[in-house]
Amino acid sequence: MDGNTIATPATRVHAASLAQSRAARELGLKRGEFELAVRLGRVRTVPAEGGGRRRVAREEIQRVRDTAGFPDTLRERVRAVGTTEGAGLMDITTARFTRLARAGMLTPVRFYLNRYRAVVWLYLAEELREFAAAEVNAPLMTGRAPDRMRARLDAGIDLRPRNWRSRHAGHLLGQSTDAWERAAAVASLLDPVTVLELVKCPYERGYLSKLRPESRGHGTPDSPSARIAERIMTADDPHEINWLRASLLLSLAEARRLRPAPRPTTGLPAVAPPAPDVVLAEPPKGMGVQSPPDTEPPRPSRGLLGWLRRRGT
Repeated sequence: MDGNTIATPATRVHAASLAQSRAARELGLKRGEFELAVRLGRVRTVPAEGGGRRRVAREEIQRVRDTAGFPDTLRERVRAVGTTEGAGLMDITTARFTRLARAGMLTPVRFYLNRYRAVVWLYLAEELREFAAAEVNAPLMTGRAPDRMRARLDAGIDLRPRNWRSRHAGHLLGQSTDAWERAAAVASLLDPVTVLELVKCPYERGYLSKLRPESRGHGTPDSPSARIAERIMTADDPHEINWLRASLLLSLAEARRLRPAPRPTTGLPAVAPPAPDVVLAEPPKGMGVQSPPDTEPPRPSRGLLGWLRRRGT
């Protein structure tokens, strides 16, 4: 560094971290493998100074490298497989594998659209082996499926999108650094009409839109592929929507208490009404392989219900 160069805090932070593309090369991972490692928390990221895509600290690179069995262990932990390979790992037919996934027994970790714009779901190989090895799941691997599971499948229910969104929501909330970012993460999973109904203030809606998590790898905006991906990423199950609505209201209440959404300098007061201390509603189950989902909707806490009644919501 030149003797006349001043190392600002931003410069030091930037030098102490790597862009995600560089971090992937340092760890010997392909782009998809690295993105999955970040989603699963195998590789931790930090906010970029001044905004932008999150970065990876050099200390984190070293921590991952020091893990026993690196890099093979890391690659195996982020290995994602499709239906055919997954069925082979579990030693079952592809038809049974698909039925287990549609019934919510197996949670997808990723999806993509093939050349025919058909959705291809991917699953963690590590989770599939654990599911097949669990003695409690032995009846699901052979023989007749339970009546409740067959009834759900006969009704045409497919829980793969919902379970993927639950996992995706956990990742987004884990990456959020404050209440406004958490609110934006929750709002990104709801349709625009619902967000408009719940967030009356246009300044707040604009701020949530600005903080909306980046969607990558699903085609150019407004393309057919992007529209299909948008449908998958938007909640459509009534119970799921109810939980997201409650969580958005709670996050907004906390965010308003901390600071108002930015407003243009028009002389209008940027003061938001106070809101009580709240706790984000517990997210629905959907992380990793799971037992059959309950049909009962996730219920907010009594404190939430009482507060909503008092607010007249």
